Amino acid sequence: QLQLVESGGGLVQPGGSLSLSCVVSGFTVENYAIAWFRQAPGKEREGVLCTSSSGSSTNYADSVKGRFTISRDNAKNTVYLQMNSLKPEDTGVYYCAARSSFCSLNKYRFGSWGQGTQVTVSS
Repeated sequence: QLQLVESGGGLVQPGGSLSLSCVVSGFTVENYAIAWFRQAPGKEREGVLCTSSSGSSTNYADSVKGRFTISRDNAKNTVYLQMNSLKPEDTGVYYCAARSSFCSLNKYRFGSWGQGTQVTVSS
């Protein structure tokens, strides 16, 4: 059974940084593309970044380019999202998701999701 568990969310001031973790079980993370999505209140869930199964390529949403990075530790079956220079518009519930195919920022391409972790950027 595929399971993903996010952690690391919280309250941070604008301009600050936060690191999220996504621990996976039931599958080997190095065989899957892993993506981070976020959903603000009243808005659609949107793709933020995706790392390919090999880790050799990453898809970024334009809104986070230069600020967010994604990395993976295959030995720990964990994927990380490092968020820098955070803005109030980055506020939302952040989800990680997995698919056994190429990377995508399209939520409809993913069938395995975590429960989400709340990120609030506010002064």
